Amino acid sequence: MECGGSTPLWLPAERSNGSAATKGSVMRSWLDWVCLLAIGLSVSLMLALLVVQVAYTGGGEPLRALAERDCYRAMWLSFYTATIAGLAALVLAVPTGYALARWRFRAMWLIEAFLLIPVIMSPMALGVALLLIFRDPPGLWLARWFVFEVPGIILAQFVVAYAFAVLIIRTTFAGIDVRLEQVARFLGCTPWQAFRRVTLPLAFNGIVAGFVLGWARSLGDFGATSTLAGAVKGKTETVPVFIYMNLASVSIERAVAASIVLTLVTVLVLVAVRLLLGGRRT
Repeated sequence: MECGGSTPLWLPAERSNGSAATKGSVMRSWLDWVCLLAIGLSVSLMLALLVVQVAYTGGGEPLRALAERDCYRAMWLSFYTATIAGLAALVLAVPTGYALARWRFRAMWLIEAFLLIPVIMSPMALGVALLLIFRDPPGLWLARWFVFEVPGIILAQFVVAYAFAVLIIRTTFAGIDVRLEQVARFLGCTPWQAFRRVTLPLAFNGIVAGFVLGWARSLGDFGATSTLAGAVKGKTETVPVFIYMNLASVSIERAVAASIVLTLVTVLVLVAVRLLLGGRRT
């Protein structure tokens, strides 16, 4: 006797469970192979991007490029501006992400779509939009401090970093059970105390991940940064601008060497953050 597609009722329970376990094992083995293949292809592709650059320049060229004053200045400017932009983005992204995760109203999907505009917008188009802000008052009054200036780099990187940070932080807060805050409120905490003592520690890893991803994305931005702040050598020359200017002057080795240095330093920072967070539980 059978009921639909279920296990036949006349089979012994042990035999039925054993058959199901065997099928589950086969399914898991196929799934494991597919996952291993996907991981292998992904890692191979990422390594190939780095290997072809090292093979082109040789191992010593990146070190020589890092020792050059122009490359060092561009590297320092990139890390300096990206860090400020990432921290500023975090200050705005944390309360925004929390509100998006906790509040519910009809226009929520529209607000989320607007906040993701920097992600889907072309970097060059984003830079043009930022530049147009300073075309007329009151933006015109601030143009002298942002257009073709270092604060313009920070502004462009901030907009880029914020979109990624708020997306990750919103997802992090949404994954935290709201009942934990309700219990804290029941025990006498104010809304701010419940957020600071319960929700914020649980969201720490996600907040750091949002900052790091936004920081890394803004560090490598070229389109928005160069459109708003320009490509003034020695002034607004970040590493992406340095790479572009060397490619334009047919200094391919210097451009590729700077690209390798930027990639390696960024990867080292990401690995270091991952190791620091390894002992924390979300």
